[in-house]
Amino acid sequence: MNSQPVVIKSSKNGINLVLDSKLPFDELLEEIKKKFIDSEKFFKDAHIAISFEGRALSQAEQFEIIEMIQQYTSITIICILDHDELMDEVMKRRIGAYQEEHSPQTGQFYKGTLRSGQQIESQTSLIVLGDVNPGAKVIAKGNIVVLGALKGIAYAGADGDSGCFVAALEMDPVQIKIGDHIGRSADKKEPAKGFRRKAKIESAVPQIATVYEQQILIEPISSGLLKNIL
Repeated sequence: MNSQPVVIKSSKNGINLVLDSKLPFDELLEEIKKKFIDSEKFFKDAHIAISFEGRALSQAEQFEIIEMIQQYTSITIICILDHDELMDEVMKRRIGAYQEEHSPQTGQFYKGTLRSGQQIESQTSLIVLGDVNPGAKVIAKGNIVVLGALKGIAYAGADGDSGCFVAALEMDPVQIKIGDHIGRSADKKEPAKGFRRKAKIESAVPQIATVYEQQILIEPISSGLLKNIL
């Protein structure tokens, strides 16, 4: 029998609360509160599942414990599980589903100018708060937005998604690739290849590149255009 009325057993996927079976519930609740306040640094901002052992609890008592933990700590309780040999696996699946559902969808931010030879990659979309200079490269599985001048190489939809886009406040890239489609700017030796500009556009006008009729089309950004893309 445990000498402590409350014991927290943790794993990488959650916690199991071992409770004294005879202590009056009000006193037990106070002991749980103290235990979790003392452990706040360890569990800070955690999103975890919880199970109970050593004492039969009503549903109302379980909810009261959870409410108290969330009131006095930064812990978020995702679910209550029965304590058995499959608990860790079930916790892992439920927590994974929770994190996927609540993960941010805005993409990755990079602050600063990318200079020649530099490269950054993102598993989501990528927003660059600065310029992408000639010789620099940005790669993203999602969209790419450059809040500055794009003069290097941009590769959006890096896993083959041609529905992605590249946008920049100043669009003068060496190369843009979206999915499997590549467009190159004209230089002294070769004409532009794979690019199609809707019309002559001032370089200072924010522009967006998308795939249209198997080519990369660059056009000014408008609210109507964004509604069709997003």
